[in-house]
Amino acid sequence: MVSMAEPDTNALRRLPAVATVLATEGAALLLDRHGRVAATDAIRRVIDDVRAALRTSPGVAPDADEVVKRAGNLLDARPAGLRPVFNLTGTVLHTNLGRAVLADSAVEAAVASMSHPVALEYDLATGSRGERDDHVRRLLRELTGAEDATVVNNNAAAVLLCLNTFALRREAVISRGELIEIGGAFRMPDIMLRAGADMVEVGTTNRTHAADYRNAINERTGLVMKVHTSNYRIQGFVAEVAAPELAAIADAAGVPLLNDLGSGSLVDLARYGLAKEPTVREAVEEGARLVTFSGDKLLGGPQAGFIVGDRALIAEINRNPLKRALRVDKVRLAAIEATLALYRDPDRLAERLPTLRFLSRTHADIEAQAHRLQPAVAQHLDEAFVVDVADCQSQIGSGALPLDTLRSAALRIRSRGSQDALEQLTAALRALSYPVIGRVSEGALLLDLRCLQESDEASLLATLGELDTAGLAAHRP
Repeated sequence: MVSMAEPDTNALRRLPAVATVLATEGAALLLDRHGRVAATDAIRRVIDDVRAALRTSPGVAPDADEVVKRAGNLLDARPAGLRPVFNLTGTVLHTNLGRAVLADSAVEAAVASMSHPVALEYDLATGSRGERDDHVRRLLRELTGAEDATVVNNNAAAVLLCLNTFALRREAVISRGELIEIGGAFRMPDIMLRAGADMVEVGTTNRTHAADYRNAINERTGLVMKVHTSNYRIQGFVAEVAAPELAAIADAAGVPLLNDLGSGSLVDLARYGLAKEPTVREAVEEGARLVTFSGDKLLGGPQAGFIVGDRALIAEINRNPLKRALRVDKVRLAAIEATLALYRDPDRLAERLPTLRFLSRTHADIEAQAHRLQPAVAQHLDEAFVVDVADCQSQIGSGALPLDTLRSAALRIRSRGSQDALEQLTAALRALSYPVIGRVSEGALLLDLRCLQESDEASLLATLGELDTAGLAAHRP
């Protein structure tokens, strides 16, 4: 009899070697699916773990096929990277879920650019070197009314590039009430510091006047900056200098006005029943020499930062070495071009651009979808939970229109037992092959359907079929 303190030498001798396991048909499938390095490492780890266990207690050595099976389980259990999810949070432009869903035409353009060589910096007319910005410059000029345009990898980079170009070792004048913080604790003062600009705050948190700017501008001023406070609102006893007046002040002093719109919209959202947001064209017409805005927020495209404005200023920006460091690649550029092209047809924009389609969905449409899905969802959850349809409020997200919500409808899930059951369900939904992400509010899990396309309903129900209702029922009353 083998002692519990002695190694099981017979079992250890029967333990297959790594090379033996790799020679099996099952291992070949594992290598094809996960790659030689990952599969070999997993097989070696299984064998090492079994060997360590057999050295301390008796047991049965697994054969080569069993080692392959265990290695496969290890590889399948690895944390996944970027995975598609069902965004049922009610936040359309959810920063943590990748913000805008791209239009079909943008996806197709991106795939084409990945699958083939493209004329990225090649002029087909002359056969000489071209400019990558040319692919979007014409569209941006047409849609905004600006003289020229350039693109970088996000709006923070656009602001950084403008500041570094015109206010490096010089002063940048900005209202104290516009020193915003964006996601991830990134603050405008920090961006200005990294750009090499000396920040000059004027006014107070709630009130800034024209005289504050005039008194601050001097021979060291590189630019005047205005920031659209899209992610918060100050109400009550407030005052700010409107963009046209500020542009006139900056022009009189011979310095450019940079107007950072943040989210930035190319169309009047009021046309789609949403609250008014300043458009890029309006900012240009108001006299700002430079306007920056995002591509992946209200515009509904991939992550990008746009700079539009005076031709001479854009040319100077493009000569900045930082421009090359912040440029976008061919895949994103292709998706940007396709997204911008949709804005040429405003009558069909909401139909073709997912962001605008989600934002403009009517409550009646979403509520009808909720009633259509409720019976099937309830069936997947068993009697441990009750599922009904409830009104809720969606939000735009990504700092856009923070005080405005959109009437929506959700599948409201409540536990018949303890609150622990609801927490367990929420975790189980996140663990599905196609994770389902909702939000917990007032003791219930809300699956806000604003961003669920009709074409995805069958996929959602099929995914919910993976739920382990037996495990969830452990919390049943």
